Amino acid sequence: MKYDVIVLGSGPGGYVTAIRASQLGLKTAVIERESLGGICLNWGCIPTKALLKSANVFDYIQHADEYGIKVSKPQADFGGMVDRSRGVADGMSKGVTFLLKKNKVDVIMGSGKVLPGKRIEVTANDNSTQVIEAKNIIIATGARSRQLPNLQQDGEKIIGYREALTLKKQPKKMVVVGSGAIGVEFAYFYNAIGTDVTVIEYLDQIVPVEDKEVGKQLGRSLKKQGISIKTSSEVTSVDTSGSGCVVTVKTKKGEETIKCDIVLSAVGVIANIENIGLEDVGIATDKGKIIVDDFYSTNIPGYFAIGDCVPGQALAHVASAEGIICVEKIAGDSPDPLDYGNIPGCTYCFPEVASVGMTEEAAKDAGYDIKVGKFPFSASGKASAAGHKDGFVKLIFDAKYGELLGGHMIGANVTEMVAELVAVRKLETTGHELIKTVHPHPTLSEAIMEAAAAAYDEVIHL
Repeated sequence: MKYDVIVLGSGPGGYVTAIRASQLGLKTAVIERESLGGICLNWGCIPTKALLKSANVFDYIQHADEYGIKVSKPQADFGGMVDRSRGVADGMSKGVTFLLKKNKVDVIMGSGKVLPGKRIEVTANDNSTQVIEAKNIIIATGARSRQLPNLQQDGEKIIGYREALTLKKQPKKMVVVGSGAIGVEFAYFYNAIGTDVTVIEYLDQIVPVEDKEVGKQLGRSLKKQGISIKTSSEVTSVDTSGSGCVVTVKTKKGEETIKCDIVLSAVGVIANIENIGLEDVGIATDKGKIIVDDFYSTNIPGYFAIGDCVPGQALAHVASAEGIICVEKIAGDSPDPLDYGNIPGCTYCFPEVASVGMTEEAAKDAGYDIKVGKFPFSASGKASAAGHKDGFVKLIFDAKYGELLGGHMIGANVTEMVAELVAVRKLETTGHELIKTVHPHPTLSEAIMEAAAAAYDEVIHL
């Protein structure tokens, strides 16, 4: 069977790529070894957000009296939360199945291995094999939890994000190693429902890719919720020989041990590029990633790669955008290369974190003369009414031209606000134009306008 396009992997990169290819008139198939929707829909973005929502609702109920509501003492049903999360993920996966069928994309279940001559061998669960051909093969095999030599996951006491989504019993005490998005999201969830959580971060701030002020504010907020945070610290060993875990941590003050039930390793992801035939085809890799050009061609004509298995931010929306650009180029369109400097990042703990563009430090290092505006949610009427005043909006402008170099937000619902800043940067809107853009009142989004005004000494509500 011959196709115009075969996509290996059906995550948010793969299935979006396949659907767009079909829309462009290309005969398309997608190969998936596990569940349609990939890690994001089944074991990542979607089920974690479902758990976080449960934790958020539980937190609201616990503080109901602050809103003039009296309720009896609530209890967290850990199993019920996990079941709801799995149900949401299953529903989304079925939605992907529907979309692929609607767009006439053939779905082939099994493990794929690329072969020379633009072919893929697919091994089904019953070990039967078939070889299919295409004019273009797109590799979208994603990534998995990274293993550290001194933190080998056993799936029971030392776990990754997949096990953290489906634990059969809520741990009384947990150590989370790594404070990126995965680490702080799970730390927030488990702490919110009553688990004693300690976060260990090797670098000197949590959420280390974010602006330093954001990292400090999130640290204060999470500590206020009861999460213990140790930065500039390293897990040197974990003893799992007893009923629980004994974690040895090297800190600035010396070595200490922490006893817990579960250790969650959240130290990043590693691309799934092993055993998929890259060496046989001659596809070049570097530092664990497939090397591609601006339109995701590999060094071998007819073979492409997108998503977490290529350099760039390992984010679902990045994979989707890359896939669309890739197939539009294959179809003969003229898409623009992806601007990796204008990719929003979101972390869904509480308070949420969202950002795009340069941090203040990066802008200074790049030689820009900058204007910085900051507006705290404590001065926002909507935030006060909602009862969530932690956080702020921080905007960084080029003083010469007024270009928005970066935007950084921490607070309730800021992940829903960051798209405005992405659009502002895409459209090259200036700081003065942003100030003059009327924002609705009362909303959290007013803080964006006010932060811009603060940068130019025009702020009203501070």
